[in-house]
Amino acid sequence: MKVILNKDLLPLGEEGDVKDVAKGYARNYLFPRGIALPYTDSTVALFESRRGEIEARKEEKRKDALGLKEKLEALELVIVMPAGANGKLYGAVTSQTVADELTKQGFRIERKRIELPGNSFKSVGKYKVAVKLYESAAAEITITVEGQPIKVETPSAPVRKDRRHSRDAESTQKSGITGEASHDEGKTAENSASAAAAQDASQEAAPSQEAAAPEV
Repeated sequence: MKVILNKDLLPLGEEGDVKDVAKGYARNYLFPRGIALPYTDSTVALFESRRGEIEARKEEKRKDALGLKEKLEALELVIVMPAGANGKLYGAVTSQTVADELTKQGFRIERKRIELPGNSFKSVGKYKVAVKLYESAAAEITITVEGQPIKVETPSAPVRKDRRHSRDAESTQKSGITGEASHDEGKTAENSASAAAAQDASQEAAPSQEAAAPEV
């Protein structure tokens, strides 16, 4: 089915372009949204009357594309990704990755306009990326992919286990010292009790000897 585009719709075409599309696509999507009109004598006449306006807008788009091309080609993007010691990335740099980085720099570029050699980058290095702008205009961006080493933490469980072992040994040692002290105190108390009993026995035996002495 032949239609005339009433609005820009990439990658299908621009305002005023005549395109052949599927009937269902035209009736269910293009026509209800006002993106296209049926190709008839009346619509052709309508767009011919607007031809000057359409061409003026296209010329403005060409100028904007050339200005954007200069800004993008003066830009050098640096993308940092987790990587191994051999420079291989844990993941990949894709067109979406580049689009996100461009957005951070203030450039809103659709992902489908960005073309990467091989569709993605999987190693650190310097690459060239093509960005389609308008009609035949395209920018070439230099992208440097840098690797970020991943830190590996040493498990701390064995250290905690050694500390517990040290604390257990210290407690055991303290218990042994306390037990020895208690044992010594018990012996001292026992010796004191025996000495006191012997002294009492000597005192009791003294009067008996005085009573047994003969009268003179």
